[in-house]
Parts: sequence; C-alpha cells; structure tokens
Amino acid sequence: MFLDVIVRNNHTMTGFILVGFSEVPELRYILFVVFLCIFKISLAAHMFLIFLYRFSPNLQTPMYFFLANFSLMEICYILTIDPKMLQVLLSQQKTISFYGCATQMFMFLLFAGSECFMLAAMGYDRYNAICNPLLYNILMDKVMCTQLICGSWFIGAIVAIVQTILMFSLPFCRSHIINHFYCDVPPVLALACADTHIHEITTMFFTLAVIVGSFILTVISYSLIIWTIFKTHSASVRKKAFSTCTSHILVVTMFYGSGSVMYLRPKSSYGMGEDKFISLMYTVIAPLLNPFIYSLRNNDVISAVRRCKNAL
Repeated sequence: MFLDVIVRNNHTMTGFILVGFSEVPELRYILFVVFLCIFKISLAAHMFLIFLYRFSPNLQTPMYFFLANFSLMEICYILTIDPKMLQVLLSQQKTISFYGCATQMFMFLLFAGSECFMLAAMGYDRYNAICNPLLYNILMDKVMCTQLICGSWFIGAIVAIVQTILMFSLPFCRSHIINHFYCDVPPVLALACADTHIHEITTMFFTLAVIVGSFILTVISYSLIIWTIFKTHSASVRKKAFSTCTSHILVVTMFYGSGSVMYLRPKSSYGMGEDKFISLMYTVIAPLLNPFIYSLRNNDVISAVRRCKNAL
C-alpha cells in the first residue's frame, strides 16, 4: 500500500491534533447542530438526485449522467470531511492518527481534483449541446461520457497519490497541532521541520494544473457557448440556452473562487483562522447548495420530482 511509503521519516509519530473551531468554544454546540443538519440535508439531497437521475426516463441524457456522477463525488467529499469535523466539535478527542490524516488528505485531494475536471467535462457537454446540437448524440455518446468521467477520476487519483506521498514523506518534528478542522495541505505543510521549498513548488504546480487547467477548459467551453448564443437571432433560444448554463456557471464560480483564494497563494500568506472559514465554503456550504442550484431552476428535474411524488 502506498501509505507505507510516507512513514519512513515519521516512524515514531502517532498522529496529529485537529484544532477545529476551538477559538470559539462558546459556539461549538451551536456549530455542531448547524453542521450536522447541513451534513444530513446535503447527503439526503445528493442521494435523492442520484435516485432521480437513475430512474426518471426523462433524465436519461448525458447532462444528467454527469450530474449523477457529480453528486456521487459530492457525497464522497462530504463523508471525507464532515464526520471528523463533527467529532472534533463535540468531543474532547481531537486526535487523528498519522495514517488517518494521510488517508483523509488523499481522499480530499482525490475528490476535489476529480470534481474540478468533472466540472470541465460538464462544460464540454453544454458546449456540444448548444454549439453542435445536430451532432450532440454522436459526440456525447455513452463511451465519450464514460471516458470523461473516468478521466476525471484518474487525474484526481494521480494528483492525490503524488501530493500525499510528498507531503507525508516530510519529517514532522515540531508541533503536531493542525490549526484546521481536517488534514488540508497548507496547515499540514506548516508543521514540517524540513525545507519545504520544493514541496511548495510541487504543490503550486499541481494546484495550477488542476484548478487553473480545468478552469481554463471550462472558460473555453463557455466562451464558445456565449459566442454561439449571441449569434442566435431567436430571443427564446437565447433565453433557454442561458438558463441551461446558469446553474453550472454558479457552481463553477463558487467552487473555483473559494479554491483559488485558498490554494493559489504562497505559504507565508496563510492565515489559518480565516482559511478555516474559506474552507467551509467548498467543504460544507457548496455541497449543500449544489443540488438545489441544479434542481430548483431545472424544469426537467422539477417534473421528475412531481412524477415521483405522484407515484408515491
């Protein structure tokens, strides 16, 4: 197992302590209740959408195939971060083992990286639907959709493996207190007692490759979409095209905006207190909002919900 590689310089280390939100101890019970409710609602909403996409005949299109897989990634993402965060909030037991921390970082990087390219794939799908409508079913057949989804997972896995091995091959001989509510790259890197210059460069490279690379692909897709829409003379067609893209653009803005603020900075500029609240945007708030963003303004999803309700 690749985790055996990362303990060579830390064979005597037992684990870390997650600070969580201990700077506001008077709010910990309130935060626990709020985050627990968000956790349950997010899981329920994503699982319901997956069920809806899978069993509704009118949602058997590439767009909803991507949305179902995106919801699956969001569920995995939530289960990686939220349970430990809730435990740290409520319990006096704030420790996480060395292997546990490495595993959590690996899973977080896997799902976050995969989501980046999943969003790019969804942008490519919308590009073909609007710019190449006559060839859409040929260009976005099951083989292409599967390849795009598998490619997203593969890139996320490569980034997660390399980043996790590099991070946990560092010696941690200073404080073992992680000033965060999960094992994220910046707060763990701050604990290393070796020269981290190469690791910072490597981390920045992967961040640019994943966040900026996938964002550029998404921007290219939507630039072509907007150009095509403005060339369309029909106002109703333009309105329909914009409405199908609005939800995705909003999700992309939230995801890349918070991710860029968090990771596209040098190590010296990290302020762990404020970064914890930035992290909440893409680990707690975004997974809660995304299923509602994709469903509330989508007539196909609303119709499927109504049919499901009538069937019950």
